[in-house]
Amino acid sequence: MFESIPYKTKQFLIAIIKLSIIVGATYYIYNKLLSNPKLNFSEFASFLVKNDTFSVKNVLFLLFLSIFNWFFEILKWQKLVNSIKKITFFEALEQSLGGHTASLITPNRIGDYGAKSAYYSRTHRKQIVLLNLLANMNQMAVTTLFGILGLVTFYKTYEMELNYYKISRFLIIICAVGLFTIFGVKQSKVKIKGFSIERVINYLKNIPYKIHRHTFLLSVFRYATFSFQFYLLLQIFGVDIDYYTAMVAISSMYFLSSIIPTLAAFDVLIKTSAAVFLFSFLDIDELTILSVSTTMWLLNFILPSVFGSYFVINFQLPKTED
Repeated sequence: MFESIPYKTKQFLIAIIKLSIIVGATYYIYNKLLSNPKLNFSEFASFLVKNDTFSVKNVLFLLFLSIFNWFFEILKWQKLVNSIKKITFFEALEQSLGGHTASLITPNRIGDYGAKSAYYSRTHRKQIVLLNLLANMNQMAVTTLFGILGLVTFYKTYEMELNYYKISRFLIIICAVGLFTIFGVKQSKVKIKGFSIERVINYLKNIPYKIHRHTFLLSVFRYATFSFQFYLLLQIFGVDIDYYTAMVAISSMYFLSSIIPTLAAFDVLIKTSAAVFLFSFLDIDELTILSVSTTMWLLNFILPSVFGSYFVINFQLPKTED
């Protein structure tokens, strides 16, 4: 449908979309930095200076980890796309960061799917959506695997008061959803990202095992990188905690925050709330956890979106069907 629009009208619409993404992203960053109800920006800045966060050594190491975090994500995207069309690492970088920026103001970052598929001709766009789904499923699988192990360990180690009535009700809902999902698969009418579950499963089955293995391993490497970065920030902010104990809480935090559907704009608030709750059992003060979570958000979420804005501005639709 979009292809049938006159060229000049198409270019105008693209310009409007680009402008909307940049304005929305800019407002989002400004609003979260200066209007965060959980953390006063001046207190946050003072805390960073007090803990010498901006020393050359700290800044370089933190940036190094952020770069590696996104390096694994970009490499994962390149390897997935190479299964249908060869792309360079720079092209994968452009698509990953551009898609990240476009996803800021969309529910569950669904804008990333549309942005990445826009880089390709019509013949490849459905495959690109499914490959992006596979990339996200792998990252979620890693988060869930380590998160459940961490949460079980955390519960056994610390005295957490749980409402067993609410938990049982939640489990009943999960079981009901599971039954409906199985029924939906058999009926082949339930859809994911516009595709029937049967079609998604068949497509994923046809992807070579080697690509599945690489995708999962790169997801593990990325998880290990940003979780270690969180631990390093705890050390920088003067928290005396061993790596094992920290990872139990960190993995639990990422799992709890990832299972809550939300706008990307509220992602930092969800993670911050989960972090404050869990680390309170470790007697770590709220300001420290808020500062660590906000710094992680700036390094791994906002900084990439700034670079992604450049790619959004310079985006051009593919000229030919490849």
